[in-house]
Amino acid sequence: PEPFDADEYIERLAWRTPGGGSKGGAEAFDPKRLLEEFENHIEELKHLDEKIQRRVEKLEHQCHREAKEFAHKVQDLQRSNQVAFQHFQELDEHISYVATKVCHLGDQLEGVNTPRQRAVEAQRLMTYFNEFLDGELRSDVFNNPEKIKEAADIIQKLHLIAALHDLCKYHDLERQLIQEFTAAQRRGEIGRMQEVAAVLLHFKGYAHCVDVYIKQCQEGAYMRSDVFEDTALLCQRVNKQVGEVFQSPETVMTKLIQNIFENKLQHLIPSILTFLKPRQPYVSRTTALASKLTEFNLGSDKHTFLSKLIKNIFSTYLESYIEMEKDYLRTRSAMILQRYYDSKNHQKRPQGGGDAPRFREVQQGKAAMLPPTGETITLHAVNPCRVLRVNKFLSLCVVNQLSDPSDLPKNAFSIFLLLVEHLCMDHIDYALEIGLSAIPSADAKNANLYFLDVVQQANTIFHLFDKQFNDHLMPLISSSPKLTECLHKKKEVIEQMEVKLDTGIDRTLNCMVGQMKHILATEQKKTDFRPEDENNVMIQCTAACSKVCVYVSRQVERVRKSMDGKNVDTVLTELGVRFHRLIHEHLQQYSYSSMGGMLAICDVAEYRKSAKDFRVPLVLQLFDTLHALCNLLVVAPDNLKQVCSGEQLTNLDRNLLHAFVQLRVDYRQARLGRHFS
Repeated sequence: PEPFDADEYIERLAWRTPGGGSKGGAEAFDPKRLLEEFENHIEELKHLDEKIQRRVEKLEHQCHREAKEFAHKVQDLQRSNQVAFQHFQELDEHISYVATKVCHLGDQLEGVNTPRQRAVEAQRLMTYFNEFLDGELRSDVFNNPEKIKEAADIIQKLHLIAALHDLCKYHDLERQLIQEFTAAQRRGEIGRMQEVAAVLLHFKGYAHCVDVYIKQCQEGAYMRSDVFEDTALLCQRVNKQVGEVFQSPETVMTKLIQNIFENKLQHLIPSILTFLKPRQPYVSRTTALASKLTEFNLGSDKHTFLSKLIKNIFSTYLESYIEMEKDYLRTRSAMILQRYYDSKNHQKRPQGGGDAPRFREVQQGKAAMLPPTGETITLHAVNPCRVLRVNKFLSLCVVNQLSDPSDLPKNAFSIFLLLVEHLCMDHIDYALEIGLSAIPSADAKNANLYFLDVVQQANTIFHLFDKQFNDHLMPLISSSPKLTECLHKKKEVIEQMEVKLDTGIDRTLNCMVGQMKHILATEQKKTDFRPEDENNVMIQCTAACSKVCVYVSRQVERVRKSMDGKNVDTVLTELGVRFHRLIHEHLQQYSYSSMGGMLAICDVAEYRKSAKDFRVPLVLQLFDTLHALCNLLVVAPDNLKQVCSGEQLTNLDRNLLHAFVQLRVDYRQARLGRHFS
């Protein structure tokens, strides 16, 4: 029940009393009546309290009386328990006494029985021993094949007793057991194999039994040429059988795997380690096979055991391994590069020598020495990207698997240096040198610009080189001091090639601008902007402008194909700035009539469309400004100040604005110079 609340109790009492509620109720408030009700209720509560108090006293008296009775009962029970405990103590002493007597009697009986049993066993063994001495085995146990297990037990004991005697029966019986085991294995009788193996466990020939089992289970297992797959299947099949037959299956499986590695896999090595292609799959598949074998019960340290087997296979070759690997890589890389140059009919010359015409003649219109993008997969013997794949085989698979852990970073670094030498220096850097020598001069006419192809292909190959560096070399050296050397060497190579790439790109851009300049010089006529008949002129861009725009669009597309990332915007920005400078200077060479100014604006509008192909805000802004400047060539003289104060021209130098206004034919006639005074 909820706790008693006096205020709430009084409120309910007042509410139930007639005239005790609110003054605004149905019945008027009557304080006297309410007081009378409270006094009567108080009296009732007093009587109720006295009644309850008498009842409490009665219950307390009853409780005291029952407590005394319960206390007497507990005392009686304690006395009874004490008597029972004394009886149990006496019984325990008696049981201990009897047990001591029984143990003593058992010891006496055992002391009498054990010598008797030993005597009986000795007499029985002496009887069998006499039969061996007489040379005539009369006992049924030696003549009944069904009792071979009992006979083996007797022979084992006799062999231990008579170690000085040549008991041929021991060896004969051991041989019979092994023959029986072999026959049972061929018949596939697992139960019989298990029974015979348990008997042989106490014989010296037990190890020979295991050897016979290992040899016989491999018969017919290697019918295909794939020794690794056959080995995995054999171990899966044998593992379950070994667990059912032998009491120590992990020992038998360990011996089986060791036998396979030393007698099957070991014989494949001498010829395999001479060639790259057979060697790499062999090393990888040997390691993969070892990983599969870890699922079997080979003891607690199976990973160390398998790793040691792999090391033992290659132990003869490990001392001189890295030098052999490096020699092979040098020869193989040089051969791949030479095949590539031969396919291009190119005679490789010393760096820094030779002439550009010879290079162009050799390439027959394809000056890039590197394989075009997309051919890095389809080209085979002549593809220099195979240097990457060859190096990957060596540095990642063979080096990682055969190197001692302490020598792994050093060996991987030496392989990396060879890759740098053959791919970066002997090929990419050499191609850049040849490409630089083949770049024509800025004033050459109709020059073919092949250096961008060199840039594209060098970029592709170097991306592959960088990916191999991060994905495969870094894990081998990341925790060793060789990491710093590798990063320094890589940075050095990159910087060296970037200098040549920057130089070549700069010269190529100069050639592009030179080509544009040549087109303008040969195609643009002075009469283009001062037509003889002002009233009969088609408002369209000039022929020179059209040819320049076609050339520019083609070069922008070549730059996008040759570069990637931020390099595209960087090179296009530089080309766009030079393109703008050329057009700006070109326009300042002519004087413009009113109609000629309109033609100039058409040309600049077309140049501005080409500038949009650059997708560079700065270049587009430059041509927007140039377009605004060309408006000065056609605007009415009175509006010059207003146009010069426009948004695009207000921040330009006044001399630049004046220079453009001076190009107008009517400059002196209309005295336009006063607008800039």
